[in-house]
Amino acid sequence: MENNTDAGFHSVNFDATNLGSGLYVYRLQAGSFTDQTKMMILQ
Repeated sequence: MENNTDAGFHSVNFDATNLGSGLYVYRLQAGSFTDQTKMMILQ
């Protein structure tokens, strides 16, 4: 997903029902800030 929005608080709904259990890495970018974090999905 790639959207440009105004500064402020924003949220995103993430639906993992079609993903298998496992360790995933996701990346968040905001301007020049980039962060990668691990997420464990257990289904």
